Amino acid sequence: MDRFVLWGTYCHNAIEKRAPFREEHLNRLFDLKEKGILITLGPTKCNRYVFGIFKATSLDAVKELLKADIYSKEGIWTSFEVYPWTQAF
Repeated sequence: MDRFVLWGTYCHNAIEKRAPFREEHLNRLFDLKEKGILITLGPTKCNRYVFGIFKATSLDAVKELLKADIYSKEGIWTSFEVYPWTQAF
């Protein structure tokens, strides 16, 4: 399995807008972490960007995981870019 890095953006007022969907989002992330797919994910301190590292079979697999997340579906994440990543050490 390869590793992939995610950089994305949040909508304006994401803290407030995410509230109804946060539990579903976090439960899903917990499940992905338990399966070894999600290494880490979270917002920058300014809450404008999201960063994550995934372990998956392909770039498309990671993009599909992101599109299926409630934050994507509800417009909390407004964009994301995913890149194959080589961990140096």
